[in-house]
Amino acid sequence: MGKGGGYVTVAAEEVEELRRRNGELEREMEEMKKEMVQLWRRTVVAEEAEERLCSQLAELEVESLDQARDYHSRIVFLMDQISRLSSSSLEVVVTNS
Repeated sequence: MGKGGGYVTVAAEEVEELRRRNGELEREMEEMKKEMVQLWRRTVVAEEAEERLCSQLAELEVESLDQARDYHSRIVFLMDQISRLSSSSLEVVVTNS
């Protein structure tokens, strides 16, 4: 009967060790779940920020295109004015000579 009692003791120790290890693993799993939830929340915040930035970028692109068109129109207008003034100045010089 000496051997049988030894097996029970070893089995009880193994069961206790497995329970202890199981508890550790469950705690680790809970920590991982918490970390995963935090990462998920941060991901959601990052995605929302990305959407806002994309929207702002689109608005800025439209604004810059409008400004570029306005500047181009202004340059064309000024070039036309310079051309007319130059032509008028040449006519005055030619007629006075």
